[in-house]
Amino acid sequence: MSTENLLGERVPVVHRDPAKISRRNRLLALLFGAAAVAAVAVGLNWFISGRFIEETDNAYVAGNVVPIAAQVAGTAREVLVGNTQYVKAGQPLVRLDDTEARIALGQAQGELIRAVRQARSAQFSNAMYEAAVKARAAELGQAEQALKARSDAAVQVVSGEEYGRARASVAVAQANLDAARSQLASGLAASGSNPIEDDPGVMQAVQQLKLAYERVARTTLVAPVEGAVAQRSVQIGQPVAPGTQLMTVVPVRQLWIEANFKEGQVRNLRIGQPVSVVSDLYGSGMVFHGRIGGLSPGTGSAFSMLPPQNAAGNWIKTVQRVPVVIALDPTELATHPLRIGLSMNVSVDTHQRDGALTSTVNPAGASAPFVSGDETQQADALARKLIQESLVSRH
Repeated sequence: MSTENLLGERVPVVHRDPAKISRRNRLLALLFGAAAVAAVAVGLNWFISGRFIEETDNAYVAGNVVPIAAQVAGTAREVLVGNTQYVKAGQPLVRLDDTEARIALGQAQGELIRAVRQARSAQFSNAMYEAAVKARAAELGQAEQALKARSDAAVQVVSGEEYGRARASVAVAQANLDAARSQLASGLAASGSNPIEDDPGVMQAVQQLKLAYERVARTTLVAPVEGAVAQRSVQIGQPVAPGTQLMTVVPVRQLWIEANFKEGQVRNLRIGQPVSVVSDLYGSGMVFHGRIGGLSPGTGSAFSMLPPQNAAGNWIKTVQRVPVVIALDPTELATHPLRIGLSMNVSVDTHQRDGALTSTVNPAGASAPFVSGDETQQADALARKLIQESLVSRH
C-alpha cells in the first residue's frame, strides 16, 4: 500500500511502544481486579454482617420530666434552687409562707387534747356507773333478804304493814338497779369500752391533726427525684395556687433513646438485641451501648394529635415509623451525660432474632421512684405524744 497521500507527501507511521501498552494493560487489570475484590468484600460484608444491621438517624434522647407543683396555696417565701442546678432527692426547692398552716396545726393539737380529755372523762363516768350498779345490786340483795326473813316469820311477829314495806323496798331496789344498769349501758354506748385511741372523737381529732401537719409539710416543696432543675418560673413573693407548676426536675441519669424505625425495618427487631448509639454531641468517638427495651404497639402517626384518615378518597401511602425504646448503659451515661431531645444515630444488630416482640418488664422509660417525706410518721408520733401527755395529766 502506498504511503503517499494525494498530494504526494509521505505520512509518518506511529509505532506504539509495547512496554507502555503492557504496563497500561497491567494497570487496567489491577484496577479492575481491585474493583472486583472491593465489590466482593462489600458483598461478603453485607452477607455476613451488613444485612443484620438496621440503622436510623430518626432517634432522640428521652427521659422523665417530673413537674414540681404547689399542693397548697401560699406565697413563695424562699426559692432555694435555680435552673440547671443538680439536686438530690428530698432536697428543699421552694418554701411557702406557713403562718396560717401552723395556726391550723396548733388548733388541731388543742382539739386532740380536748377529745382525749372528754374520752377519759367518759371512761371515769362509766366506772362511776359500774360502781352505782354494784351498789344498787347490794341494796337489792339486802332488801330481798329482809323480805325473806319477814316471809318466814309468824304473823304474830311481823305485821302485814311491815311485810308490805319490805316488799316495796325490794321493788324500789330493783328499779334503782335497772336505772343504774341503763345509765351504764348508755355511757358505754356513747363512749365504748375500747382504749382512748379507739374513741371516735379521738380518732377524728387525730385525722385532723395529720391533715394539718401535712399542710404544714407541704409548704416546703422538695425534689421527689434526683436530677437537674429546669423551667423554673417561681419568684420570691409570688402567690401560688394549688396545682401551679413552679419548675421541673429531670433525672439526667435515667434517660433512654426513642428511635423511629421504618415499618420494613421492624420485622427483624426483637427485645434485648444489642444497640450502638452515636450522639451528635460527642461525635463518632463516643459510642453508647444499649439494648432494645420495647417496641411501640402502634406507629407514631397513630398516636398523634390528629391521626390520619386513611379512608379519604385522596389517600396516598406513606412509609410509617414505629417508635422503639432503647435502654442505655447507666455507667456510660454517668461518664458522658446526655440531654433530653438530642439527636442520635442508632444501629441495631439483629443477628439474634429469637427474642420476644413484647416485654412484660420496663427496662427503660420507667418512672424514677418518688421520694416522699416522713410527714405521716411524724404526725403519728405527735398524736401519740399528745395522747400520752393528756392521759398522764389526768392521773
